[in-house]
Amino acid sequence: MASAISALKKKYIWIAIILLMAGGSYYWYSKSKATTDQIRYVTSTAEKGMLTSSISASGNIIVDQSATVDPTITGTVADLAVAVGDSVKKGQFLFNIVNGDLTVSVAKANASLKQSRDAVESAKVDVKSAKADYDAAKKKEDKTPGTYTDRQLKVMKDKIDTVENKVTQAENNLTATQADYNNTLTEAGKRRVIAAIDGTVNAVNIKNGDDLSRLSSSSASQAPIIIGDMDTMKAQVQVNEIDIIGVSIGQKVMLKFEALDNFQASGKVEKMDSLGTITSGVVTYNVIIGFDSLDNRIKPEMSVSSSIITDVKQNVLIVPSSAVKNDGSGDYVEVLSGNTPEKKSVQVGLSNSTDTEIVSGLSEGDKVVTQTINSTTTTSTSNTNRSGGSSLRLPGMGGGGHVD
Repeated sequence: MASAISALKKKYIWIAIILLMAGGSYYWYSKSKATTDQIRYVTSTAEKGMLTSSISASGNIIVDQSATVDPTITGTVADLAVAVGDSVKKGQFLFNIVNGDLTVSVAKANASLKQSRDAVESAKVDVKSAKADYDAAKKKEDKTPGTYTDRQLKVMKDKIDTVENKVTQAENNLTATQADYNNTLTEAGKRRVIAAIDGTVNAVNIKNGDDLSRLSSSSASQAPIIIGDMDTMKAQVQVNEIDIIGVSIGQKVMLKFEALDNFQASGKVEKMDSLGTITSGVVTYNVIIGFDSLDNRIKPEMSVSSSIITDVKQNVLIVPSSAVKNDGSGDYVEVLSGNTPEKKSVQVGLSNSTDTEIVSGLSEGDKVVTQTINSTTTTSTSNTNRSGGSSLRLPGMGGGGHVD
């Protein structure tokens, strides 16, 4: 009996030993696997290519040369001769303005002008008559002394001076009346409204019978007619006060349009404001961009986003900006050697929001760590000592990341 109990104990002991060994093996395997799977690295290959730095700005398409047809006289619209989309030439008739008051004003001005001319002629006749009377009296007096007293001769001579002064006054009055008449005619001429420039009719906000005095033209976009030279369309974008110092005339610009998918245009900076505009505490400057070539799909007022290229470098070593870190003493990257990242100090050059130029400290083909992944968290490296502008990384000029 004791022998049987002893054998049973030994059996339990061996079972316990086997279970402990199995548990230990499983623990070792799990720990080993967890260690292996705990940390992984996303890498990108350092490659040579072209790197650009740019400033992003948005705005709208404007017509640089446009004219708002907004008469300064009132009246009723008549004989409207154009519609939106029509091409017009400078001086071409657009519409008439019926204004009876101006008709009356022209008639009155014309009558006043005639009276002034008659007054000048009448004054001149008076001068001629006064001179004739004086000359006749003088001859008689010379022939028959005593015919006229000295006082009588003086009165006749003074009369000449008086009527000559009347001529001068009448001529001055005629000049003023003529000017008034011309002004009235000019004002009346505005009843016939014509195009100020060659271009395309972009807006017509009137119709025959409209009373211009009741139309509000406080906004240029609500003017009776708007004409624009569509060949002068440009992009106007707003650049903030921090970025404007990097913008200069002649810089290359790439443009995209919200309304036009898969379409991109190019141009150059032509003008920029010297004075900024403050909106809600933010200072921006208008920058005008001329197109290298105009596409007929581009329309006035379209929303546009631009990348103003501030620098371009060819054949430089490039890594993602997320691979570059700074420890306070300088920039560095982590290069994957086997499964272990090694810290390497680097000198950086041009950078933007996605890519950075490596001047020294790294070789083409090196795999740099851009992201660290473990079983519970994902840690991305970050560039803590620079802020790049928008990027224009060309496809194939630097690798994307992959997990090692």
